[in-house]
Amino acid sequence: MKFKNKGRKIYKTKEKNYYGKTPAGKAFSVGLTILLLGGLGFIGYSVAEPLVNYSKKKGDKDAVSPTSAVSTTENTELTTTIPAETEPGIIPPQGVEFEAYKGAALKETDLLNIEALELAIGRLPTGQGIEYIAVPLKISGGAVYYSSEVFYAGPAKAFPEMLTLEQIISAIEKAGYKPAAIVSTFNDNLLPVTDGSCGYRTYPTDEQWIDNDVAAGGKPWATPYSDLAVSYNADVVSEISSAGFKKIVCSDLVFPRFRQSDLEILNPELSTSARSMKMTAAANMFNDRILKNGSSMFIEVSAADIIMGNDDILQPMLLNVNTVVLDINIDELSSGVYTEDTVYDFSGTVPEKAEKAVNMVEDELSEFNIVIRLSGNSCSMMDFVEARDSLVNKGYDSFILG
Repeated sequence: MKFKNKGRKIYKTKEKNYYGKTPAGKAFSVGLTILLLGGLGFIGYSVAEPLVNYSKKKGDKDAVSPTSAVSTTENTELTTTIPAETEPGIIPPQGVEFEAYKGAALKETDLLNIEALELAIGRLPTGQGIEYIAVPLKISGGAVYYSSEVFYAGPAKAFPEMLTLEQIISAIEKAGYKPAAIVSTFNDNLLPVTDGSCGYRTYPTDEQWIDNDVAAGGKPWATPYSDLAVSYNADVVSEISSAGFKKIVCSDLVFPRFRQSDLEILNPELSTSARSMKMTAAANMFNDRILKNGSSMFIEVSAADIIMGNDDILQPMLLNVNTVVLDINIDELSSGVYTEDTVYDFSGTVPEKAEKAVNMVEDELSEFNIVIRLSGNSCSMMDFVEARDSLVNKGYDSFILG
């Protein structure tokens, strides 16, 4: 509901003239007012400038308009005008560019060999403005789908012989696209098996925590509280970005969905909001590694996770990354999204489900640039295209299909 602005009521009162009604008194009053206003203006400028500079995050660009957090079809590229003359020693403002991201994502099975990769690229729809092809190089669960030199990636390789990063990049560029990568980070069930210190430990007995009973297939998770786990993921994204992938989408920057019984035996900080600082610190480290190699990082967050409140990573004041990929997984939404006291039903067509998800979470993402990812094994590429088109009409023109 929107509230109308009825305006501010102005109450007039009679003021006493403390300086009398003589010409000299009036002149003194005017002079004092000018000095007071000038002093307030100087103080306000002096204080406001440092505060503005302090509030900016590394990698942020100057704000151009209140709607710059969401790319629109009418405003995909904006540049500031550089003044013709500047004062000595002052650097003129640089161009501010907002580039729409348009991509498609392949599946991990498309990376089994070069023939499978080329075939998958050839199946992508033409005429959809796709510029980037994103490949899942480390997937949820921890499996690595490329030939990595990172030490702990060896035991995590999906197959003994995988494609090299150079082979993957060559196939993508040969087809006329730009290479991007998707890297799952802390939803890693393999790393804590290789090294138990990389997973969650019970407190204070220091035993390995798993997310369910062993009989029910419980698995350990990697944790941002482990320096080794953070370093491993940082080495992976560094290796990928240095090979020539210009966009790195880091997914699964999440904590497990702990039950109350879990929290009672784990680090007490995991029961507080302070835990978000560990996750954002890890993300900032990944971002630093990626930036050093001339690439850029996106953070992928599931729409379902945001609805359920499992979105610790969304801390714009702590993050140095300002672009979020909103993953709208149609399969996940179609099963319903459950919170402690509510079940959210997602029925209807694929575009209707996608629009409902965006409407529910977009306020949480208001301080970020947004890329919409449409995914799910039950959907065809044309389903994704139709959903994308419906969201373009809402002003979202950055997307990943698949």
